Amino acid sequence: MRSRLLNSKHQDFLAFINAFKAVSPTISEAQRKGLLRRGIEEHGLSVDEAVEILDTSGLVIGEQVNYLEVLGLSISDIENQSEDEIAHKINAAHKERYRTSLNAGGRPRADGKTEEQWRILLNQAHEVLIDSKRRDEHIAILQYEVAEQYSAIDETSSQELTDDDKTIHEISDVDRTSLQQTTHQTVPLDIDVPQDMVYIPAGEFLMGSDVKEAKKSEKPVHNVYTDAFFMDRYLVTNAQFKAFIDANPQWRKPQPSTDHIDERYHDGAYLEHWHQDNYPRGKDEHPVTKVSWYAATAYAQWIGKRLPTEAEWEKAARGGLERMKYPWGNAIDTTKANYLFHNGSTTPVGQYPPNRYGLYDMCGNVWEWCLDAYHARFYVKSPSHNPFSDSISMENVIYYFREINTPRVLRGGAWGVEPQRVRVASRLKGQPEYTIQTFGFRCVMDID
Repeated sequence: MRSRLLNSKHQDFLAFINAFKAVSPTISEAQRKGLLRRGIEEHGLSVDEAVEILDTSGLVIGEQVNYLEVLGLSISDIENQSEDEIAHKINAAHKERYRTSLNAGGRPRADGKTEEQWRILLNQAHEVLIDSKRRDEHIAILQYEVAEQYSAIDETSSQELTDDDKTIHEISDVDRTSLQQTTHQTVPLDIDVPQDMVYIPAGEFLMGSDVKEAKKSEKPVHNVYTDAFFMDRYLVTNAQFKAFIDANPQWRKPQPSTDHIDERYHDGAYLEHWHQDNYPRGKDEHPVTKVSWYAATAYAQWIGKRLPTEAEWEKAARGGLERMKYPWGNAIDTTKANYLFHNGSTTPVGQYPPNRYGLYDMCGNVWEWCLDAYHARFYVKSPSHNPFSDSISMENVIYYFREINTPRVLRGGAWGVEPQRVRVASRLKGQPEYTIQTFGFRCVMDID
């Protein structure tokens, strides 16, 4: 087995398992099944190989440890909060529960743990949740259980559907028909659309969402006007990003004795799944991932483009459809997007149908970096004309991007998130140095 582990497929799967263990040493049986499926489908392992790697990884199969619950918190308690507010809540919850445990003395606990064991768990929860990146990863890992539940629902026969479920499936059929009727934008005669880009016309649209699943940060729905612009038809791929780092060695992944990315512009995992300057074999047309906002911005500048504003991204993703959850309508559909671990990882760009503007993967596959700063309540005071959320102008953000240190917006959802997170209005906050396996990007270009 040791010699087989030297194979890159085994190493990649083991690295993924270790990432799980770093933020959650205990996994549920449903999560175990999800991990095994990933090893087989994504990494090309046999069942025996995947089982052996998982069994020797040190992960404990048992009841999933939810560190938020350990501290008496929930996702809604920290959602749309600043890092200072989140840290205050975590510290206060940890302090209160730790003090209560000390005061309990030697009394037995109802959960069977000793107070000393409980305090160790409290410390583990605090250590993971106080770190913003480990906290985000822990929450994502908790969703593996949700993914398995949704997979079971997808396999339910039509005879077992409720009336509401049948309605959703009927809507899906209507959406499938409407998607085929792609809207072809009329491009002015004096404008040449660059290769592999799409013309997005000037005009107004309704931004945000007020559906049941919508978060406070998506409200209120408001009218926004954007100027016309070009947007990449596809996500930036591994092959395209390799061309960038080959031409700009200062943005290579960290490696000894060569030029590489400055440590200020990543969190330590930048392109870690690449072998030196080469992306994984067979992944040339997959979207590049584990790139920071800094690296994405640098790529965009190099190629003569920029990252989209949040408003530009949402307008493009909607493709002319108003008040719809997804680029095609209101019903989620596994044939139209890569989400909820249905594929186990990224899929090649352009594999799913385009939206009405001819854009691919605006829903799922990877989260997409936007240029804007993230403000949870920006929509309350958002300008109606070309809104941009930052304390400085767009031009200055682009020019001084290396000096930016405030959270940025990500849009579109990813291959491992639940349906409500791949809605076109869903927003995500990420520190600009984050390099996560579900973060990628595409570019836009201004029209003079």
